[in-house]
Amino acid sequence: MKKLLLICFLIISLPVFAEVYNVYNQDNYRIAQEESERTLFILDFSNSMSEYLDGQSKVDMMLDTMRKLLPSLNPRSFIGLRVYGHKMGFTPFDSCRASSLLVPITTSNAAAIDGALAKTHPRGMTPITYSLKQAVKYDFMGFPGKKHIILLTDGGENCDESPCKFVMELIKIRKDVKIDVIAFNINDEDDLAQLQCTSLVTGGKFYTANTAAELAKSLQNSTNVSKEVEAKIIPNRY
Repeated sequence: MKKLLLICFLIISLPVFAEVYNVYNQDNYRIAQEESERTLFILDFSNSMSEYLDGQSKVDMMLDTMRKLLPSLNPRSFIGLRVYGHKMGFTPFDSCRASSLLVPITTSNAAAIDGALAKTHPRGMTPITYSLKQAVKYDFMGFPGKKHIILLTDGGENCDESPCKFVMELIKIRKDVKIDVIAFNINDEDDLAQLQCTSLVTGGKFYTANTAAELAKSLQNSTNVSKEVEAKIIPNRY
């Protein structure tokens, strides 16, 4: 009888014990992981995103997908938004610096990101490397933990830089940055190889997407919204 009473007491007390002493179950362990990581979306607003695919512009596909994804993210997650190619410059140099942090990384940011995206339009170049440099140097400033970049692009670098070379130098001094890359409707083998290198060198994942459904699955998998997602991985060339 005493053993039975003891067991009942332990069952009743377990939730309180877990909360007081930070014993993690599956759900709060996931939340703790999300709170220990900062995630930055870097999205492509270069001119080519105005092109149509399956009767819809690529930028509208991206915006629709983000609009559906954002409400599903945990409001405790730290997320932010950087975009590139959203403006033209007077010179090629200026166009290759067209990268802006529109929404700083913080919690409860879904509505702010959605609002910023709705006001942004594709116009210019594809300064991927410059965007990554800005993100690593400034956007995560003051945070010592894990840094997760989700880069979505419909083309390769066209500003005389190499994102692959940049991350190969980066990992020599930094081990806290992971880059997932979603190659959206890209067929050029050299561009795909560069982007694949950018992700895999940092321990990130590489996805290709050619439809709205594939784009949604790639973003869901990268943000851990859905675990039942498959991604096409291109064999490593580096």
